Amino acid sequence: MSLSPTIQLSLNVRGLPVSATLAINERSAALKAAGREVKKLGLGQSPFPVPKVMQRALERNTHQKDYLPVQGLPALRESICGYLERTQGLDFDPEDILVGPGTKELMFLVQLAYYGDLVIPTPSWVSYAPQAQILGRPVTWLPTDIETGLGVTPAAIDRVCAHDPQRPRLLILNSPGNPTGTAYTRESLTAIAEAAKRYRMLLLSDEIYGGVQFDGRHLSAARIYRGGTIISDGISKWAGAGGWRLGFFAFPKALSWLKDAMASVASETYTSVSAPIQHAAITAFEGGPEMELYLDRSRKVLAALAGFVTARLEDAGALVNPIRGGFYAFPNFDPLRERLAGRGIEDSQTLCERMLEETGVATLPGAAFGRPPHELSLRLAFVDFDGQAALDALAEGETLDEAFLRRHAPHVTGGIEAMARWVAD
Repeated sequence: MSLSPTIQLSLNVRGLPVSATLAINERSAALKAAGREVKKLGLGQSPFPVPKVMQRALERNTHQKDYLPVQGLPALRESICGYLERTQGLDFDPEDILVGPGTKELMFLVQLAYYGDLVIPTPSWVSYAPQAQILGRPVTWLPTDIETGLGVTPAAIDRVCAHDPQRPRLLILNSPGNPTGTAYTRESLTAIAEAAKRYRMLLLSDEIYGGVQFDGRHLSAARIYRGGTIISDGISKWAGAGGWRLGFFAFPKALSWLKDAMASVASETYTSVSAPIQHAAITAFEGGPEMELYLDRSRKVLAALAGFVTARLEDAGALVNPIRGGFYAFPNFDPLRERLAGRGIEDSQTLCERMLEETGVATLPGAAFGRPPHELSLRLAFVDFDGQAALDALAEGETLDEAFLRRHAPHVTGGIEAMARWVAD
């Protein structure tokens, strides 16, 4: 007779679900396998291929097998410094860079190493708060408004910090944002930086979508709040290489103690990032004509889709904040609350479940991003299309108009129009 072991789970992970973005991707795949037509607007994976210049670099480096330095391959860190200087005019040294297996892991490590509260806006990316929960760190949610693009404001910072101004805090600022598409202006970043300085708050600037800001003029928060900002970036979104799992943090000199602590933890956990990937990623950060053309065309396609999504959903009665980068929209259907309540829909979870069942369009509820459950908001990712075909069509001279979007992104355009018809039914 065998005895089952006693289940002893840490209190911090009891009841912790699978990440909402990964869960919706798995559910969408299961529905498709069962024969349902599903338009996958849930998982935010770049629709574009890894640039050919990066693919060739990976092929040349498949023989690389050695463990690399914990902080990252020196040549890669040099190229990251060049990237930050070229795109932001920021001067970093290779010793200021920490390379990790995706920025997600580095974000977990910084919360582990830095003893302070996590401060994040509502809505925020789905993994910020759960990581804090795993580590037992307090989370403070900053309220936001559609009128200010669902972004952080100094007034919100004052409301949550003024009662205890000396408490250590780490504020995550995501621009362009997931799930909102918000991109902060110089004026707004300056005001946020002034508030952060008042409370000696560290700022983690999540800039993973910086390369796909539509106007190509992404502004790093580190240009405003240099000594108190850690830059987080990588190749998963603007270079289409999510599965390569490579990201980096860039630290100001004043925070070298935090970088060193994170590197120590890294040395005892993941050791180092895959050697072939690190060697190949150098080409992404070095840039060049091929990378720039890829980025320019990617931004144009995403900007056109953002315009289509915004117009159709606003026509249907939703509120949509301005989308300035990335590939997300965060529509709010509260203006249609009475109509939806008549169909038994009174919270974001029910909204998304019914939409999936009745239209085949997969999205995520606003509650998964920290919004109040009763708010009728959701996040959609307009990425369910063949990015390579779209880039090739632009290269061949096709006009980027609505007909282009219907030809090359039919699941996105069809899904958005199905949503619009459904809420208007």
